[in-house]
Amino acid sequence: MSPFLQLPLVSLAAVSAVMLIVWIWAYRINNAGVVDIFWAFNFLVIAVVIWLMAGGYETRKLIVCGLASLWSLRLGIYLLIRVGSHLDVEEGRYKQLREEWAPHTNLKFFVFFQMQALSNVFLAIPFFIIALNPDPHISMQEWTGAGMWLAAIIGEGVSDWQLKQFKKDPANKGKVCEYGLWNYSRHPNYFFQLMIWISVLVLAISSPYGWIAIICPLAIGYLIFKITGIPMTEEQSLRSKGGLYKEYQRTTSVFVPWFKKQ
Repeated sequence: MSPFLQLPLVSLAAVSAVMLIVWIWAYRINNAGVVDIFWAFNFLVIAVVIWLMAGGYETRKLIVCGLASLWSLRLGIYLLIRVGSHLDVEEGRYKQLREEWAPHTNLKFFVFFQMQALSNVFLAIPFFIIALNPDPHISMQEWTGAGMWLAAIIGEGVSDWQLKQFKKDPANKGKVCEYGLWNYSRHPNYFFQLMIWISVLVLAISSPYGWIAIICPLAIGYLIFKITGIPMTEEQSLRSKGGLYKEYQRTTSVFVPWFKKQ
C-alpha cells in the first residue's frame, strides 16, 4: 500500500478508536464537551503514528512530529484544565445539540465524535506530506515555516493564558478583557490559530504535493471568519457585555493585533 494512503488510514483507525472510548465516557458522565480535549490530543496520536511509520528524512520528520506534539499537548492540556474543572456542567453549545438531536442524541453524538476524528486526519494531511519527503536538505523556507509554527504556538498559548488570568479575577466579571494581546486584537487566539496552519503550509510547500496543504488554512480560516469562530464569539459577547463590548469593537482590531483606535 502506498504510504500516502497507509499513514492517513492507520491514523484514522487510531483516532477513531480514541473517539469511540471518549464517546463511551461522555455518555456515562453526560458531558459531550470532553470531545474537545481529545480532538486536541489526537494530533499527538497522529504524530506518533507518523514517527513510527513515515519513511521520510529523519530530521524533517522530527521537526513536524515535534511541533505537532508540542501544539497538541499545549492545546490539549489547556482544554483539559478548562473542561475538566467542571465535568458536571456541560457547555451550552453541547446542551443545545443535545436538545436538537433528541430522541437520537447518543447515536448522533457518536457520529459527531467520529467526524471529529476524521477532521483530525484531514488537518494532518500536511504532516503526512512533510514527513514523507525524503530530501536530506532542509530549505530555508522549511526552517522559516518551523519557526513561524513555534512562534504561533507560543502566541496562542500566551493569549489563552492572559484570558484565563483575566477571568480568574472576580473583579473582572462582566468586563471586557483588554489585557496583554487582547488590548490589540479582539481574537488573538484565533489569529495565532490561523497562523499555525499558515506556518504548516510554508513548511510543507517545498515537499512533493505540498501545495495540497493550502486546504488547511483555507478551512480553518473559513471556520474562524464565517462559522464557529468570530461570529459566534462576538454575538455571545454582545449579549453578555452589551455597550462595553461595542466600545471594544470600535477601538480594537478584530483579528490582526494592531494599535487601538482613538
